[in-house]
Amino acid sequence: MSLFIESHGRGSDVVLLHGWGLHGGVFDRIAANLAGEFCVHLVDLPGHGGSAAAASFHPDTIAGQLAERFPLPVQVVGWSLGGLIAQHWAARHPGNVKSLALIATSPRFVRDDSWPHAQQRAAIEGVGASLDTAFEQTLERFLALQLLGAPAARQTLAALKEQMFAHGRPQGLLPALDCLLAADARELAPLITCPVGLFYGARDAITPIGAGRWLAAALPDATLYEFAQASHAPFLSHESEFLQHLRHHLEQYA
Repeated sequence: MSLFIESHGRGSDVVLLHGWGLHGGVFDRIAANLAGEFCVHLVDLPGHGGSAAAASFHPDTIAGQLAERFPLPVQVVGWSLGGLIAQHWAARHPGNVKSLALIATSPRFVRDDSWPHAQQRAAIEGVGASLDTAFEQTLERFLALQLLGAPAARQTLAALKEQMFAHGRPQGLLPALDCLLAADARELAPLITCPVGLFYGARDAITPIGAGRWLAAALPDATLYEFAQASHAPFLSHESEFLQHLRHHLEQYA
């Protein structure tokens, strides 16, 4: 399956993977800042933005596609759903990934007795149930939840809404949502041997900070950056501080 990818800049390769319901354009400002030093690739995941839908959305399959598309070792930045794909990419194709930067993501997005660092299953299922009848409103509510508690949330949300369909209307969100319901990548953590930067907001209602702290302890080589006033999108709400840490991380392994 072909993926819609936008590339900017020159230098060592950095691949950015967005979260559920959005597209690579959510990283436009980050890409513009990095393009003077890196060749930045903004990927639309299957069923999102300009990429065609897939009948199923399996992290290992998508990781394999990305490894084929970027055969030389790259640095990978993954936010939320994109971070789950990034974990599979680094674990299944270790020679292909030089470093990871994981933003507000998790090996598991559903809470249970063994994993408190997530939402209740019913909350995610409710998003899927309302897509058919209230598609745009559902996405807008989900965007608002991602920014809940962050400074200037209203302005950031307005900018995100304007960009929501900039790459086209997404055609395959339910398979990706099913992936979030089923995923459990905890067993992959010991296999991710590349350096990992972890970027998490302490006010995140979607991926609680505990997920980042768990990864910091479970991964062989990880550094955790906590943003005390941020929620699920620290690269938007705390762009300057986020970029300072991300650039430091990327420059070490370029």
